[in-house]
Amino acid sequence: MSTLSDLVLAQGRSSAADVEWLHMLLADSQLLADLAFADIVIWVPTDSGSFIAVAHSRPSSAATLFYRDFVGQSIKQEWRKQVTDCFESGRIIESSAPDWYEETPTRVRAVPVARRISPTETTNADGPIAVITRHTNLGEARTPSRQELTFNDCASDLFEMIAVGDFPDLGAPTGPRRGAPRASDGLIRLDVDGTVTFASPNALSAFNRIGFAEELEGESLADVTTHLLSGTGTVTVDESLPLVVTGRAPWRTDIEDKGVTVSLRAIPLRSRGERVGAIVLCRDVSELRHQEQELITKDATIREIHHRVKNNLQTVASLLRIQARRTHSEDAHDALTQAMRRVAAIAVVHDTLSEGLNQNVDFDEVFERVLLLIAEVASSHNTTVRPKSSGSFGVLPSEYATPLALALTELVTNAVEHGLNGRDGDVEITADRTDELLSVQVRDNGVGLPEGKVGSGLGTQIVRTLIQGELGGTIDWHTLMGSGTEVTIAIPMRWVAKS
Repeated sequence: MSTLSDLVLAQGRSSAADVEWLHMLLADSQLLADLAFADIVIWVPTDSGSFIAVAHSRPSSAATLFYRDFVGQSIKQEWRKQVTDCFESGRIIESSAPDWYEETPTRVRAVPVARRISPTETTNADGPIAVITRHTNLGEARTPSRQELTFNDCASDLFEMIAVGDFPDLGAPTGPRRGAPRASDGLIRLDVDGTVTFASPNALSAFNRIGFAEELEGESLADVTTHLLSGTGTVTVDESLPLVVTGRAPWRTDIEDKGVTVSLRAIPLRSRGERVGAIVLCRDVSELRHQEQELITKDATIREIHHRVKNNLQTVASLLRIQARRTHSEDAHDALTQAMRRVAAIAVVHDTLSEGLNQNVDFDEVFERVLLLIAEVASSHNTTVRPKSSGSFGVLPSEYATPLALALTELVTNAVEHGLNGRDGDVEITADRTDELLSVQVRDNGVGLPEGKVGSGLGTQIVRTLIQGELGGTIDWHTLMGSGTEVTIAIPMRWVAKS
């Protein structure tokens, strides 16, 4: 299914600023549907003079009228005139008679979407940029509750603000929506002075959990929160809290006390540019915050483990280096030196993992540090190596990074020790990654291998075990035309999550 941006821009009548405004409106379309107890559809004009649906939100507070999504469809003929009149006049237009949809009577309200140009001015773009239709089911005839009436009033206020560009609010900060309060979680209606005129049962329950045992209605929400959070030194208070609980700013904050966290989101209500009250959505997010804290603690613990593993591996590498310097056997010296480099390569991966917030690593950074080991190998063989690298490995999970770093260390070391064999030369590493495959070539311009013959030393065995056994890939050695050796590694990316 096409995204809102694709659908809007494909019509050729909307700017990038229009798309950004519609994305902000879409973020609150579920709130509008829940408050209105109705299906909400956003329509944008087409070059042919019609309209196409770019978003459809169903209410969680009532049964939906439309079981099939309208997104990507042209407007139905029975709604076209009403939506066209709304778009051209810039006014909210109600259907003159009940609209029937699959034998269900409905009421349709068309609302023009005006876009505010600047958060500090009251100037709008020329004409509406879209139209919202509100489809209310009239088939369920019953006396609405006080909560339903209040929710509908809130929805009507927001639709009127949409029509004049007061909603969404450009001054509202963009933050994570995880755990954001919804209408069904708890809703408080404030008047212009910040006094509670309505509190839903869920809203009252949320404040009961944090220690307020009275009725909220008729109380100043600012006074209630001040009383709840006073008298203890363990309270976390956000500096934006006064603006939220008085309904003066479109912000979101948390109040926390006695192990309970309540998230609050304020939506100021305006009429003709003047603030007339506010909606405050609230939700008990204690369990969510507890889980987030556990994840933070877990991440910190994992990073500390990687840091300690890195330190231990570096200690082992240092011990191997010391032992290699003290040995009198050339074979033992070479074996200890190679073991030291292998341990150091693994330590590089753990060092990178200790710096991040997840178990993925930027392998290009890892490989740059692995290449530094070439200088030590070259100096011990009295040669000058010019390493070159091209392409990108990208981000890899640790399950790939550790064996790949060790395998490439072996291949580059072999190229210096055996390929160049005491003479100056080049070692080139090329990486090519797609969604399905990571391909790496290691080339040198050294003496080369007899065609069809591969070394049988420990390094070759290690590379085969890592690439074929652990990574499920393939490896191929062959001599380049003229001189040198090229080793090609191909590793399937089937276990790497697609971004």
